Amino acid sequence: MKTADLELRPVFHWATPRVRARVFLCMLAYHLEWHMRQALAPMLFDDHDRAAAEAARSSPVAKAQPSPAAKRKATTKRTDDGLPVHSFRTLLADLAALTRNTVRFGRAAGFQLLARPTETLRRTLGLLGHQPAP
Repeated sequence: MKTADLELRPVFHWATPRVRARVFLCMLAYHLEWHMRQALAPMLFDDHDRAAAEAARSSPVAKAQPSPAAKRKATTKRTDDGLPVHSFRTLLADLAALTRNTVRFGRAAGFQLLARPTETLRRTLGLLGHQPAP
């Protein structure tokens, strides 16, 4: 459960409710990461066309090979849309570029300024079921 992307560290709890809460939060984080990886597979180095890979196998006991789409992503470092392929960690780092800033001039009321998402971020948010404002 403690993958490289979750960066969970050991925390020592002695009370039963705290141990249960810690395990629950770790499992919730892992569950969220798994679902995000499934949805974002076309943008990641992960194999998003497993059906093609399974169809190419000569035997159910033969070693699994990546699909042609995964091989193409690995060699070109580009998705089918022409966008750069990411690891899960770099894609999360790119999502951090989306910001909302409150701008104020003196004591006047402020206004919200939203960062414009890049094409990669638009595609990523689209795969997660969220369309950002234009």
